[in-house]
Amino acid sequence: MSTASATVITPRDQGNRTKGAERALGIGLAVVSGLAMATQSRLNGQLGAELHDSLFAAVISFGGGLVLLLLALPFSPKMREGLRSVAGGVREGRFSPWYCLGGVGGATYVAGQSVTVSVLGVAMFTVGVVAGQTLSGLAVDRAGLGPAGPQALTWTRVLGAVLTLAAVAWSLSGSLGSAPAGLWLLVLPLVAGALMAVQQAFNGRVNAQSGSSLTAALINFTGGTIVLVLAWLVSLAFGGGPHAFPSNPLLYLGGLVGIVFIALASVVVHWTGVLLLGLATIAGQLIGSVLLDLIVPAHPATLGAATFGGTGLALVAVGIAAISTRPRQG
Repeated sequence: MSTASATVITPRDQGNRTKGAERALGIGLAVVSGLAMATQSRLNGQLGAELHDSLFAAVISFGGGLVLLLLALPFSPKMREGLRSVAGGVREGRFSPWYCLGGVGGATYVAGQSVTVSVLGVAMFTVGVVAGQTLSGLAVDRAGLGPAGPQALTWTRVLGAVLTLAAVAWSLSGSLGSAPAGLWLLVLPLVAGALMAVQQAFNGRVNAQSGSSLTAALINFTGGTIVLVLAWLVSLAFGGGPHAFPSNPLLYLGGLVGIVFIALASVVVHWTGVLLLGLATIAGQLIGSVLLDLIVPAHPATLGAATFGGTGLALVAVGIAAISTRPRQG
């Protein structure tokens, strides 16, 4: 008589499977978020070019998202309860008010879209953001700014970050000679990318405190809109303001697209950490930006093999960074 040995699944094994499933789902949602970000870049860049006022285009994008969220607030008890929870946490000292400033990073990103995309194209803007976001993501994870707490610098995470930077360099190599006069504009997406990693960590903290991704998005859009409006008012002293408003209604949807990726990121960061969220988002951005520059290019420059090769390498980097390993004991 033969007996079959039963496989015993321990609570630890079950927990690891659950974390693995959450990580896989988080990566997929982050890629979708990245596609949305690339789309927003194209919309805001075109809007800024047609208005001849890049900062006002950013105000329209961020302000439009804020208006939509404020309109939804009376119909969402969860959003209102989330706001009360954040306010109570700040008042009682359980929640740092600094976590409510994630919108500053978002404002920098949207301003960068409006200023640089029409000159550099979506792909070049995206790879600039990638470089800043990757380096900042390593630091933010190590410092534990996100809701998942400190994330160890495992060899897979570090290798994924290094390969992502290599992908950026590869993508840029084909464009360095085509737009030398505008390359200084890459400084803005580099700074925006660095602040985005902080933004994702802070928004994740707000989501964890409030229990509502839309509350996190509302606080993000409120802070970002205030910063952009102030910056635009200052810019009026040096310029004449916007020209005629474009008639294409699609150009005004940047704020709606922004709500999608801000809300997704505030949820996903708890499952993936800031670095892996950033790398998966980057993969989505690169895929989306290449497709957009192929289908509806913002400038006449053509995409070369380096851009496609860099995008492929970035996807490999995300896969490596997603591998779970135990950190070395020091």
